[in-house]
Amino acid sequence: MRIQDALQQAKEKMRSVTDQPMFEAELLLAHVLKKPRPYLYAWPEQVLSEAALTQFLRLLQRRYEKEPIAYIMGTKEFWSLPLTITPATLIPRPETEVLVESVLKAYPRDRHLKIADLGTGSGAIALALASERPHWDIHAVDSSEQALEVARKNAQQLQLHQVSFHHGNWCTALLSTDFDAIVSNPPYIAEMEWAQYAEGLAFEPRQALVSGKDGLEAIRTIIQTAKHCLKPGGSLFIEHGFLQGGAVRAILAEEGYGSIQTVRDLSSQERMTVGFIG
Repeated sequence: MRIQDALQQAKEKMRSVTDQPMFEAELLLAHVLKKPRPYLYAWPEQVLSEAALTQFLRLLQRRYEKEPIAYIMGTKEFWSLPLTITPATLIPRPETEVLVESVLKAYPRDRHLKIADLGTGSGAIALALASERPHWDIHAVDSSEQALEVARKNAQQLQLHQVSFHHGNWCTALLSTDFDAIVSNPPYIAEMEWAQYAEGLAFEPRQALVSGKDGLEAIRTIIQTAKHCLKPGGSLFIEHGFLQGGAVRAILAEEGYGSIQTVRDLSSQERMTVGFIG
């Protein structure tokens, strides 16, 4: 089968799964051929080998069964960084770049900081910060050893060696109390909400998504404990659901944080809140 015919057939098969059927088909075929996407249009008449076609059809079937393309390809770009992704980690979302932007804007470029990223997963936030501020001392925490393996691999591939990795649950993995900032994208879906999200998130680790009856369990724990690991004037940046801004601000205020501000994402939804310890 020729490249152009394989893509056309794949496009028809993928219509029921994605609103970008041809784009995703191109990504998968380019992945199989280990070529950039433009290659497919430069050589549309090329006949695929039997092995390549078989692999392509296998990947298409996985996507047809609604497995996220990031898991199928094993990669996802975040902050222009190519990250290895596995089912042990969440797929990084563009909305989380708001968290990275907020941290970078909060401090002068030349200031040396000690920062912790709680629930690092693939390492997306920690490595994005490390790529922009190579002089920062960054500590990445996760309760999953499998996720930490992925994050370490990403750090090695990107040669971001100033990031240290720690196994543990939130702040319990931090061994000092002199952090300038703590950042986190914790789970924030409520147990009762899971049914409406389960289909779209079925392939991602549930423990990294669901957080108690109201979705705020992990956020409460982080807010309550982070203040003991921050130096005076330190800050906590925490991502949350777009309807949780008010609740997160209230918890921060109750726990003694000040100068509380919420940042909106590109869709004008409340996405991230920061509080400072006096």
